[in-house]
Amino acid sequence: MIKRVLQQLSQRFVRYGFAMLFKLIRRMKHAWNHKRVRRVYRELGLNLTQRRKRRLPTRVKVPLTVPAGPNETWSADFMSDQLGCGRRFRTFNVLDDFNRQVLAVEVDTSLSSSRVVRSLDQLKQVRGLPKRIRVDNGPEFRSTRFTQWAQSNGVEVAYIQPGKPTQNALIERLNGTYRREVLNCYAFEDLDDVRRITEDWMHTYNTIRPHQALDGISPRAYAKQKSQAKTLLSTGNN
Repeated sequence: MIKRVLQQLSQRFVRYGFAMLFKLIRRMKHAWNHKRVRRVYRELGLNLTQRRKRRLPTRVKVPLTVPAGPNETWSADFMSDQLGCGRRFRTFNVLDDFNRQVLAVEVDTSLSSSRVVRSLDQLKQVRGLPKRIRVDNGPEFRSTRFTQWAQSNGVEVAYIQPGKPTQNALIERLNGTYRREVLNCYAFEDLDDVRRITEDWMHTYNTIRPHQALDGISPRAYAKQKSQAKTLLSTGNN
């Protein structure tokens, strides 16, 4: 039984390690012992190859403030990859820092500041806009089109310092996960192929994938949990 469950999960979530798979097993209400599951995991040869970390000089850590609620701060960034034919494409990724929910992954061969604004306007129709959006100093984010859009919508643009991607650590972490679990796992035939696989991945990421920073639950579950707690607190105060 353990073997079957582990094989099914590992086939669906190719880049998940033991810790992530075990959280999913617990969510499925299986009460198997942690050591027993790990032993079967190793017997099946499911161990992911771990890259050794390089020793880096001590740096002054700049704390990244996590918002107390949704739509306070979003983070956005670009990525690039290529189709099976060698044609390059880009993605525009948007994240809500509060619950690490992926709000959008726009895919195309070219993503200008106008496309960025259009994507954000689409999000506005669905869930409103944030108080601020954290971005790097790329030309799309420095363009008049983007800055005027932000000003007219009352959105503060929080630019990170040049050469300091760690100041946008949450979107950087998302980018790394997206690359490992999507971009590096598939040979895409065309842009529609990228969009379809990305949409499926976003659903899994937001509703199923356990997040260590969110107490081992998904972004949607975390947001719901916090909303319910806030409602109970408000009711109790009344």
